[in-house]
Amino acid sequence: MEDAMPNWNQVFDEIVVAQNNGGNGIDAVRHKYLNALQQNTGRNVIAYYSGFLQKPGYSFSQVNDDDKNGFMNAVHGLDRSKGLDLLLHTPGGDIAAAESIVHYLRQMFGTDIRAIIPQIAMSAGTMIACAAEQIVMGKQSNIGPFDPQFNGIPAYGVLEEFEAALKAVKADQLSLPIWQVIISKYHPTFLGECQKAIDLASEIVRSWLLTGMFKNDPDPDASQAVDRIVQSLNDHVGTKTHSRHLHLEDAEGLGLKVLRLEDDPDLQDLVLTVHHAYMHTFANTAAGKIIENHDGSAILVFAPQGQQ
Repeated sequence: MEDAMPNWNQVFDEIVVAQNNGGNGIDAVRHKYLNALQQNTGRNVIAYYSGFLQKPGYSFSQVNDDDKNGFMNAVHGLDRSKGLDLLLHTPGGDIAAAESIVHYLRQMFGTDIRAIIPQIAMSAGTMIACAAEQIVMGKQSNIGPFDPQFNGIPAYGVLEEFEAALKAVKADQLSLPIWQVIISKYHPTFLGECQKAIDLASEIVRSWLLTGMFKNDPDPDASQAVDRIVQSLNDHVGTKTHSRHLHLEDAEGLGLKVLRLEDDPDLQDLVLTVHHAYMHTFANTAAGKIIENHDGSAILVFAPQGQQ
C-alpha cells in the first residue's frame, strides 16, 4: 500500500472528525477499514469481535448459540466462492456453540476459511481457529488452551482433585473426613461429565484439523501431528492454566499452519487498523459484541447498563 495505515491514536482522531461532521464516526471508520481489508484480500471478511477486554463482566461476550444469528446475517448475500477470512477476537465460551458455528461456516464456505487473530482468541476461540485451513497471527496475537471449564472450574482440575483424594485416603485413612468435605461440593455425575467434556473437545478439534488444515498434507504422519496439537492444547497439566497465552512461536511449535502477519505488511496494517477500530467501538459505546461483514451488515449485542 502506498500510504501507511493509521495507528491507534490516528484511528481515534479520524473517528472524532467524522463525528464532528455529523456522522456516526465509530461505525463509519470501522466499516471503511473492514471494506479496505476485503479489497486487499479479495476474500469475504467477517469480524467476530467481543468486547470482553472493555466489559469483563458481560457474560454474552462469550461464544454462545445466539451468535449463529449474527453469522447468518453476515453470510447473507456474500459470494461464498470467494472463501472467508474470519477475524477472531474472543475469550471463548460454549464448546457446543463453537461446534455449531463451525459446522454452519463450513456449510457455507467449505474449508476455505482463514482465521485471522489480531489479538486474542482463547479457549473455544482457539477451537474455531483450528477449524480453518490457516491461522494468521502477528507478534501480538495469542491463542490458548481449550481444556473444558464448568463455570470456571477446569474439568482437568476436578479429575486431578479426585485422583489426589484417592491417593491421600489410600495412604492415610484419617484424611478421609477432610477429603469428603472437599469432594462433596461436586454432584455425583460430575466426574464423568468432566471426562466426557475433555474427550469431546479433543474429538471436535481433531476432526476439524484432519478435514481442514491437514486435509491435503502430504506428510504420512499428519495424523500424528494432529494428535500432538490436540494433546498440547487440551492439556491442563502442561499449560498450567486455562488463561495461558500462547504466542505465534508457540502455535508454530505445536505444528499449526500459521501465516506470520509481519510477512505481509499491507495485510498487517489493515488487520491492525481494523482491530483498533473495534477496540475504540467497545471502549466508547455500549456494544458488547459485534458480528459483521465487510459490506457493513452487522448484528451488535449491547451490554446491559452497569456493564458498559
